[in-house]
Amino acid sequence: MAQAVHPNVAGSLFATDGKPRPLQAALMALTLALGLLSFITSFFHGLHLLTAWSGLVGLAVGIYGQWISVTTRERFGLILGLGASGVGFMIGMAHGGLFGGLLG
Repeated sequence: MAQAVHPNVAGSLFATDGKPRPLQAALMALTLALGLLSFITSFFHGLHLLTAWSGLVGLAVGIYGQWISVTTRERFGLILGLGASGVGFMIGMAHGGLFGGLLG
């Protein structure tokens, strides 16, 4: 009765294989943090430099995290962070861009 020993997590949104993956967890946390920072600062026009740069770095970290992710839990968190980073990045670019007012 192997099913009695191992719970069925196949239908779970946060399915994991039970192995620790510190790099993937750190990339997921960093992507979520940068996405949240980029999204929140996008509401303030004067913070467009912070918004655009945190969004761009969040996108780069999230894409690399997606490339090496293994479990659904990692991918779910990364997609949320990537979405927030992308929205923040685009709004930051619309408000002045990566170098708005500093160059030229």
